[in-house]
Amino acid sequence: MFLVLCFLSLALIIALLVDNLLVNDNETTHTQVNFIEAEKTLYEAKLEDKEKSILLQEDGLHKLIGLPVNEIINIYGEPSRIDVSAYDYEWWIYPSSESYIQIGVDEGYVVTVYFIGSELLIAPFYIGQSYEEIMNEIGFPQQVSFNVKGNSYQFNLTEEELETRPLLFADHVFIQLYFDTFTKKLSGIRYLNGETLIKHRPYSVVYRGELIEAKPLSADQWRDIEYGASLQILAITNEIRKRHDLNKLEWDEETSIVAFHHSEDMSINEYFSHTSPSEGELKDRLKKQGVLYQLAGENIAAKYVDSIAVVEGWLNSEGHRVNLLHEEFTHLGVGVYERYYTQNFITPW
Repeated sequence: MFLVLCFLSLALIIALLVDNLLVNDNETTHTQVNFIEAEKTLYEAKLEDKEKSILLQEDGLHKLIGLPVNEIINIYGEPSRIDVSAYDYEWWIYPSSESYIQIGVDEGYVVTVYFIGSELLIAPFYIGQSYEEIMNEIGFPQQVSFNVKGNSYQFNLTEEELETRPLLFADHVFIQLYFDTFTKKLSGIRYLNGETLIKHRPYSVVYRGELIEAKPLSADQWRDIEYGASLQILAITNEIRKRHDLNKLEWDEETSIVAFHHSEDMSINEYFSHTSPSEGELKDRLKKQGVLYQLAGENIAAKYVDSIAVVEGWLNSEGHRVNLLHEEFTHLGVGVYERYYTQNFITPW
């Protein structure tokens, strides 16, 4: 009877996920245009002094942008590890019992910071703050225009993006606020400089001049990026689970191999599905790798900027959220292949 219940649970989770796949096609759209020298946006690159004071009125992580690495070491010490990114900078990883920080360093200076957790100064925002409160106090622009290195850029946000990850700009610092749309509360925060934001292109962009691009990557560089991204996905997933008073997931190496091969298979064979044309469903792939389990589930995604964006995206998709916050899962395998992502959740025998 117990075995029947386990297999029914597995079938239910996989059925949920097949109906709730997640691909974000807005993260790569860009068009070159001739700008009309007039007010084209609801939100200009240079905010009024009053608005700036609201966004950046106190000390906080935004002040790390532009700092040299020696000052970061003085503040936080040496990172627990350093991961390569796909955007020319390195991620310095700082986990703790109360928070998780990734600091992006390019040529010796901080260009981006991501934070999720608690008990860290991120004024005037705080994790768990309501969407309505921030919206009423600051407002979320649908268009953001600015200049970098003599080039003009305008990001255009969809209604869905305004709800899940609005973009703010003050005093040369860009702020992406990631919201949990189920609780309508702030989930994570990312700060960036302009050049890094353009390399990410997380929203549709029009521009005049040059579109700044990250350097091309070799296959070996991608493998390093993928491994670091997998560990980041595990850490961010556990921070979200901790927020909901759930157990921490442990890394499972064999399940991670299954996840990686599925991401690789989807990328190389140009499909997006929980069912591989050659390797079958999740249960088939786990069996082939010799993974024994009572319960299993899978999240997949493609075309997201990085590990941060994909986990925050899964959180806002009902089927994927079921797995992220499933109280019976104990282990996680993560596989990243370029910009394809797979999470395999299991409860072993």
